[in-house]
Amino acid sequence: MNHKAPIYLFLLLIVISPMGIDIYLPALPQMADNLQTPMANIQTTITLFLAALGLGQLLAGPLADRYGRRPLILSGLLLYIFGSGVAAFAMQIEVLWLARILQGLGTCAVSVGVMSGVRDSYSTERTASIYSYINGVICVIPALAPMLGGWLSETWDWRATFYFMAGYALFVTLFALLRLPETRPSNTISSPKLINWKQYQPILQSHTFRFNAGLVMLAMAIIIAFVSVAPVRLMVELDLDPTTFSLWFGSNALINILGSFTAPIIIRRLGQSRALKLAIAMCTLAAASILLLQGVDSPIAFMGPVFIASTGFCLTLAICCSAALAPFSERAGTAASLLGFFQMAGASTLIGIVNFLPLGSLQMMALFMSLPLIWYVVCRRKSNYEVCES
Repeated sequence: MNHKAPIYLFLLLIVISPMGIDIYLPALPQMADNLQTPMANIQTTITLFLAALGLGQLLAGPLADRYGRRPLILSGLLLYIFGSGVAAFAMQIEVLWLARILQGLGTCAVSVGVMSGVRDSYSTERTASIYSYINGVICVIPALAPMLGGWLSETWDWRATFYFMAGYALFVTLFALLRLPETRPSNTISSPKLINWKQYQPILQSHTFRFNAGLVMLAMAIIIAFVSVAPVRLMVELDLDPTTFSLWFGSNALINILGSFTAPIIIRRLGQSRALKLAIAMCTLAAASILLLQGVDSPIAFMGPVFIASTGFCLTLAICCSAALAPFSERAGTAASLLGFFQMAGASTLIGIVNFLPLGSLQMMALFMSLPLIWYVVCRRKSNYEVCES
């Protein structure tokens, strides 16, 4: 019989996911100088973290079912702590890349364990509210973590942000050792194979899944591109200090929170198809705006289009995540893990590929903002039905 884990512990655990991305962003220029490496190499640390987070989705779920939620979470925390320590002492960019991969894998294990633990411990109605708390934490941390990271890097140096990550994860690990029970139900079925590729075939053959998963991936790529480009545009090109950068970066987190709350209202009033067209139009408008304003050396000329695209991102995810999973009620877990793989690993890989193109920071943002429209047009020409409808 499974035991309930306290809600506050789940919230403490999930913090390591957004913290692993946002707390060290103000220190990126300092890291490039200290490690004597191009900024593009430092930006790669973001995409490697997210790629590991996405790739791990395919393995962490089966591990949670086979060995339990508690071992997965504790192992993920230890891996996160180790990766943070390696990053803090890194003297070469290759070591930092390895550390970020370890952090991403650890984060994936913790996140999957938390989501599974919530589902194990509480009723369907209660689970929905707890997931909303978790999403709230994930949205709020990007508004706060850069300010803390900016203070740490200015007071000490960039390595202090990784010391903080390790320290926080150690604190939560001790808490989890004392208060986290095993929540896996006794009737849990685990596959003999950790990864059974055949189970993904019917999902990938679905036009509805491919269309919506593609839009989720491309929308996520906009946000990852922003996270990667923002330190370059705002601190290197516009010469903002870390504190001012953190305020501008955090303002977009507030836009995401507002967009997440308003998206259901827009969908109810317009319907999924029209709301999705609006979301794609917003991303396209943002792409045009950022190109038209590229000669204006002001933070708002960059952040204004980002605000528009972020609103489109929230609307796209609200529509396409549910639509992608709707046909697979009997294999929702498998479909969700595959969607998570596309969302994180797929988007990160796309970012990594585009980084090799000779594009400036604004041109890169405009490219990613325009991709949802291209995907929508290409897919709709190949299909004669409303693939966005669930």
